[in-house]
Amino acid sequence: MGKLLTRSEVPIEATWNLDDLFVSQEEFEAGLKALESQAAQLTRFKGRLGDGASVLLECLNEQEALMESIGRVGAYARLRQSEDGTNPSNLANSAKTGDVLSRIQSSLTFIESELLDLQDGTIEHYITKEEGLAPYARSLTLLLDSKPHRLSPETESVLASLGEVLGSPYRIYLRSKLSDMTFDDIHVNDETKPVSFRLYENSYEMSEDTKLRREAYASFTKSLQGARHTFAEAYATEVKKQVVLSRLRGYDSVTDMLLKPQQVTMDMYTHIHDTILKELAPHMRRLMKLKKRELGLDQMLFCDLKAPMDPDFNPSVTYEEACATISSALSVLGPEYGEIVESAFSKRWVDYADNIGKSTGAFCSSVYGVHSYILLAWADNMRNAFTLAHEVGHAGHLMLAARYQRITNARPSMYFIEAPSTMNELLLADHLLSQSEDKRMRRWIILQLLSTYYHNYVTHLLEAEMQRRVYRHAMADEPITADKLSELKGAVLSDFWGDAVELDEGAKLTWMRQPHYYMGLYPYTYAAGLTASTAAAQLIREEGQPAVDRWLQVLKAGGSKSPLELMAMAGVDMSTSEPISKAVAYVGKLVDELESLYP
Repeated sequence: MGKLLTRSEVPIEATWNLDDLFVSQEEFEAGLKALESQAAQLTRFKGRLGDGASVLLECLNEQEALMESIGRVGAYARLRQSEDGTNPSNLANSAKTGDVLSRIQSSLTFIESELLDLQDGTIEHYITKEEGLAPYARSLTLLLDSKPHRLSPETESVLASLGEVLGSPYRIYLRSKLSDMTFDDIHVNDETKPVSFRLYENSYEMSEDTKLRREAYASFTKSLQGARHTFAEAYATEVKKQVVLSRLRGYDSVTDMLLKPQQVTMDMYTHIHDTILKELAPHMRRLMKLKKRELGLDQMLFCDLKAPMDPDFNPSVTYEEACATISSALSVLGPEYGEIVESAFSKRWVDYADNIGKSTGAFCSSVYGVHSYILLAWADNMRNAFTLAHEVGHAGHLMLAARYQRITNARPSMYFIEAPSTMNELLLADHLLSQSEDKRMRRWIILQLLSTYYHNYVTHLLEAEMQRRVYRHAMADEPITADKLSELKGAVLSDFWGDAVELDEGAKLTWMRQPHYYMGLYPYTYAAGLTASTAAAQLIREEGQPAVDRWLQVLKAGGSKSPLELMAMAGVDMSTSEPISKAVAYVGKLVDELESLYP
């Protein structure tokens, strides 16, 4: 593996084309400036929202137009920083954009405040009287539901003006992680290799070379250990912010506050955690004991969890090959969806280069009125192909939603957001299994599919369980320190893995690796989404086209319905733990089959 490249050194074809947002820095700055003018125009409605339905409609239409412009400007600044967090211009753009958006948000808090101050029944009357308000009926109803937790207009305005400050814990985390952290090189097989967040998580952690994997882990966790107090302070500040806000707004807990906009009950939330953590652990312990045996490991260490179980059979997959395979696998979803997939691969919507300062992990950013952008750092393995299919799932979903819904109703609840992405991983696995009768190939594909469940049901749900315990701790006014976070993470891992995995001190630092702690109650939604897609994928296998048609209608519905309604459209009832238990049982059957395929 060669040296890490700077952004200017990577091939342009491996980068995304942000010209579809703004073709130059000058155009971006003009767009940023125009936002404040648009927002200033909206303030003319201040004090007038009780004047009638037509006035409200005019205001909401202009607010939607502003939201679309904000989406484009915000995405450009965010994506530039994601592609290279060491570039001073990118950092400056991000800071400037954040300041402008905070000022705009503060200036427009009057809209929600005035609507909530209207006499009971007024908004409902407006909706009945003015048919143009029909697209806004759902969002207005959800706004009315939040009334008991709203603060005074003055306080809401102040909080909005502090948006950039309140978002600083996440930015501090990212700057520390992407710009400041350095790692010792490692020396394996007479070769010196660099270590970085991206190299460790995208390559070394999944290496078949046990010595390389463990040496890289040692270097990686050494640097984590050295930065733990800074990371802990950033995370503690984020948690304290949420605790204070939940109390100011009169919620029983942070969890109640964060579930409210997701339209998720506490029962739905706890069903995901309690059912999966309890019922999945035995299957995953069996899987790791099988891996230890097959790899001939002296111990199953935490850093061995993602080691390939069949290291001599791990076909290399180029980016181009992955794109072709994914396109074939997703053809079942029809031509409209297929056109989105083809455009993502051919029109440089995907940034798959690996360069210094690039954000770790993978994500899809869908810009209403433009298109989606996908970020990942490509490594020539099938796990990356599944990741790419996953992100294309977000792109296909949110672009279909944008075609059929107004921006107000385009984005669904976070509880549902991971269902379309994980569905694509399941469709990819089904496609691959249908292409081969070879026993070893089938075993390999099952391992890829189990990696999907590991990612969502283990990595992210254990992350979510850590988050659940941290908020309980914080609500009891207990201090959050690096040592406490490591203690909590160690307990989460120990409870799940039992004696199947040897946990070292580095394993307890896993809380430092995930950005999702700064995104509300996001981690558990990976498991919720995969549960729904597992059930829907089974219906597609059983029913064929009718189930596909239902799924496409769900994607096009966007956020026009609640998450339970969306899942019901697909034929899945997530109001009980039954589909969760069935999905976990399916994982158990995969492990059963895998065991049978090994001598």
